[in-house]
Amino acid sequence: MQKNTGIVYDDRFLDHNPGPGHPERPDRLRTIVSHLRNEDLWETFTHIPVPPPDESLLYCVHTPEYVQSVKEACRNGVTILDEGDTQVGENSFDIASLAVSGVLAGVRAVTEGVVSNAFCAVRPPGHHAERTRAMGFCLFNNAAIAARYALSACHCQRVAILDWDVHHGNGTQHAFYDDPAVFFVSLHQYPFYPGTGSREETGSRKGLGSTLNMPMAAGSGEEEYVAAFTNEILPAFERFKPDLVLLSAGFDAHRDDPLAHIMLTESSFGRMTTMIRTFAKSCCAGKIVSILEGGYHLRALPLSVEAHLRALQSV
Repeated sequence: MQKNTGIVYDDRFLDHNPGPGHPERPDRLRTIVSHLRNEDLWETFTHIPVPPPDESLLYCVHTPEYVQSVKEACRNGVTILDEGDTQVGENSFDIASLAVSGVLAGVRAVTEGVVSNAFCAVRPPGHHAERTRAMGFCLFNNAAIAARYALSACHCQRVAILDWDVHHGNGTQHAFYDDPAVFFVSLHQYPFYPGTGSREETGSRKGLGSTLNMPMAAGSGEEEYVAAFTNEILPAFERFKPDLVLLSAGFDAHRDDPLAHIMLTESSFGRMTTMIRTFAKSCCAGKIVSILEGGYHLRALPLSVEAHLRALQSV
């Protein structure tokens, strides 16, 4: 029997409030959920419950000192955790921890065969968060923690992470830069925030060659992205043979997104999803966990997520 696509969502993810006018606002998730309901897609998913957070699971990527500093900052009324763009409210530590818990529930559901694949509609995003530093709207690195969890608790020997957010996933790259068990690939506008992600960044020591950066020039579109998939990303994944594929699925490379200059459309995200799903079906029984990262245009974002989910659902 064909298992279907799981979805991880909780209304509490709306309670992280970065403040008026911030791009990473609760309306991002509201529009996604509303659109999926309107398209009669919401009830076609297996809904994966979000368990209570386990703070100790954050320590596989972040230091205990950093985790405690975020907790205390939020509870003491601090509103900015970095140089200015990672704004928080009093609930932000709890919601960021809950987002991690939701992503790990998605990893368990996929690796245990409850669902074929899963999309984690969580916030705040995570891929910029460093071991000891909040950055770029991100508090805890959802994808990096998910990879560590898959390796330690879900019988995975090798995990591939594909990050197609328009901004380079610096935090995820740094978490695994010397680790051959995780193959990290990023497509991102370059040069651009956060300044990392050049072709020359390929890993270090035992992890040399386990990082593949695909810098994309401003104005690049679907043709360039598909070429990157066909010529480099999928062949590299085929050589690596992962047991699980994690997607840092940012949708801010859409041509309408206000924070970047890449020219993808919602159908581009569907096409890329189909390509990676075809690969995963041949390599790791289709095991994909997709984690929402960026995407800030409130019309383009839900349309892109819909295209992504329809491709994940396709047989």
